Order: sequence, then structure tokens, then C-alpha cells
Amino acid sequence: MAIQWFPGHMHSTRKAIGERIKDIDVVIELLDARLPGSSANPLLSELTGHRPTLKVLNKQDAADAARTPDWLAWYNARPDTRAIALDASEPAPARRLIDGCHQLAPQRGGMAKPMRVLICGIPNVGKSTLINTLTGKTQAKTGDEAGITKLEQRITLADDFYLWDTPGMLWPRITVPESGYKLAASGAVGKNAYDEEEVALELLAYLQRHYAPLLDARYRLGLDAAAISALHDDELLTLIARKRGAVMSGGRANLQKAAELVLTDFRGAVLGRITLETPPEFEAWKAAADVQEAERAAKKAEREARRKGRPMPRSSDEEGA
Repeated sequence: MAIQWFPGHMHSTRKAIGERIKDIDVVIELLDARLPGSSANPLLSELTGHRPTLKVLNKQDAADAARTPDWLAWYNARPDTRAIALDASEPAPARRLIDGCHQLAPQRGGMAKPMRVLICGIPNVGKSTLINTLTGKTQAKTGDEAGITKLEQRITLADDFYLWDTPGMLWPRITVPESGYKLAASGAVGKNAYDEEEVALELLAYLQRHYAPLLDARYRLGLDAAAISALHDDELLTLIARKRGAVMSGGRANLQKAAELVLTDFRGAVLGRITLETPPEFEAWKAAADVQEAERAAKKAEREARRKGRPMPRSSDEEGA
């Protein structure tokens, strides 16, 4: 199943960013620290050009503490880029954003040259919560659902620091399948765009390999890590359904209910601190997807060439002449 979600308001956001970027000094992109590669929007790179960028790995308190430093190093190795990790609900770490922007654009500051910053990210990444923390007031709507913010707004953080907030935006075509599943698992994709059971199975398949003890602790499976890893993903989901009482009449496991439980537990960090990808894993997925995209483009070009080279069909008048 290919997961895609690009509703109408995202087209408007894309246009608004394209128009706004010419007046922007620094771009802040909020990423989900649990999926730092998959939550980076490639469309933003195209729209923002070579603007200095502050990558913020948000929700770091829900991410695997052993993996976050690897992702920070991965992003900090890029030119004109700084990366920090924070929890948007904590006031002190959030203040580091202002300092980070001044480090990326030291020539900006003061009333003559106020800092102009665009903040963006995928849906449900915690951007509105962060803005409310920065300003100390409720300036942006928040909620555990993709697509809450739908209008651009300007926020003044200081007399010489302007922040433009944009609605959460994905990209028109998610080419990395693994990223699509992880985005759906995190809640960045609208519920009508994916099958919850299928996404939960993909999530469990990864957790089996990397976080089996957390699954056992949460669902009291009574199995060691090796035994959990050996289960087929649908067997694991069935076992979780029975352990959590998600059973229908006749004793059948309610897999839909179990899938909802697993996704809710992951999104709420009830399972524990989890990161669904490492830099090498993401690079491998992206490389494989790029190969498939190149093959797809080549086949499309070949079809188009054949179509243009094919003689036009004769009309009925020509056939009767």
C-alpha cells in the first residue's frame, strides 16, 4: 500500500512558502525525533533554496536517546545547517531556537535588520505547541491530529525577531515506502489515507527487531526478545489483541482494535522511547527508492516516445477512399 496525503490546504501552503521565502533569513524545520529522516520534507528544500536551516528534532523525550545524537551529527554535517533536539513543551530548551537562528544569520538583528524566520514542518510534529511555548501564550491551535493549523500567521517573538508559522505540509508523492508507513504511524497523515491495521503491522515488524523488550513490558507477552522477534507480525498483533482484551464474539481477535491500541501507544510514547530509523537505514531506503523512481521515469519516457513515434490512426473517410 502506497501512503499519500496532500489535501487542498497543502497546495495553498506550498504557494505561500514560495512567496514568503524571498523575505526570509532562516528556515526552522521541525522534525519528529522518532523519525528524523522520514519527517524531513524534500519539497521544503526545493522551496527554500539555500536558506540557512535550523533542523529541530522535536519530541526528543519520546525518541531513543542512543539514536538522537547520530541524527544530530548527520544533520550538522550539512552546509548552512544546524540541528538541535528539544521537547517543544519545555520553555528553556525552546529558547535555544532564537540563539540558533542568530548563529546561522549573524548579520541580522536590531530594528534596522530584524530577524525574519519561517517555521515549517510536517503535520502533527508539535509546531503549534512550540510556538505557544516560545510566546508564553496560546497563539496557535494544538491537537493530536494532522492538519490543525491551516493558515499562515506572523508572530513577534521580540522587537527584532519575526516568526512566520505555516500549516503542516507533506509532499505530493512519498517515494520512500518505509517513510510513508512511519509518517502514518506518527500521526502525520490523515486517517482516511491509510489502513490502520497495515500500518500497525509495519510498525510492529520494526519494533520486533529493535525494541522487543518494550513490547513485552507494555503488553505482558511473557516472551523473550528472540521469541517475540520470531513471531509473524500478524501473530504478534493477534497476541496483543488477546492480551489487551480486544476480542470479538466467538473468541476472535479484534485486529482493528488492537491496531488502534498499538498506534495510540506509540504516538503517546506509552511504549517507551523509540526511534524508527537510523541514518544508515534511511539512506538505504532512500537509495532504493531513488533507483525505483529512475526506472519509473525511464519507462514513462519510453512510453511517451513510443506514443509520439506511432503513426496517427487513419480516419474512416481515408479508409473508404
